[in-house]
Amino acid sequence: MKIIEVKDQQAGGQAGFEIFKQALADKAQVFGLATGSSPISIYQSLTASDVDFSDKISINLDEYQGLAGTHDQSYRYFMNQNLFNAKPFKESYVPNGLADDIEAETVRYDKVIANHPIDLQLLGLGQNGHIGFNEPGTSFDSQTHAVDLTPSTIAANARFFANEDDVPRRAISMGIGSILKSKKILLVAYGENKADAVAAMVEGPVTENMPASALQTHSDVTVIVDHAAAAKIKNRENIIVK
Repeated sequence: MKIIEVKDQQAGGQAGFEIFKQALADKAQVFGLATGSSPISIYQSLTASDVDFSDKISINLDEYQGLAGTHDQSYRYFMNQNLFNAKPFKESYVPNGLADDIEAETVRYDKVIANHPIDLQLLGLGQNGHIGFNEPGTSFDSQTHAVDLTPSTIAANARFFANEDDVPRRAISMGIGSILKSKKILLVAYGENKADAVAAMVEGPVTENMPASALQTHSDVTVIVDHAAAAKIKNRENIIVK
């Protein structure tokens, strides 16, 4: 696991942009994408650049169940606003939160991933260690699935809604097993509220109680953190400070 420590999220966005740019140079075709506040600085760097995704494919991690893609808090809408409108892909896949048959939708999405193996997967990190919407206790073998969001995740996401009661209680998420199939993984985390999860992900035991610890089993993971998020990592010998 390669750890890059930066001064702030803006610097992290530039570092993440360089990883995307290198992936494009290496002929990456499929990009796994994430939503939330942490990836935004990467998307800002991408949209301000001359990179071209018009012949590439994107596959998003997750989507709220019950929200249409036109809803301003859906993840499809987020991606349109923060990346796709400025940098369109040939195909962009996001789970259908309004699917009548959620089980069939998860099967469909697994087929999308199988047919388009992900070259670079971007991840954020929840305070409880979740990646995607894979909450503590999720099997490391899990594929795309419907999940009940934990109270802590609902509370963390409430800042994006008028009030906490408006936050959906369920979501469709790529599974941990799905994520681990990606050839390269890039995780970004910022702020002191992520420090415990970052330390557990990097140095703690590999356990389903800390979903992100599964990344220790992957052969090509880069983690970008700011000083605050990196504060509780004990072994700093291998950290690259920029």
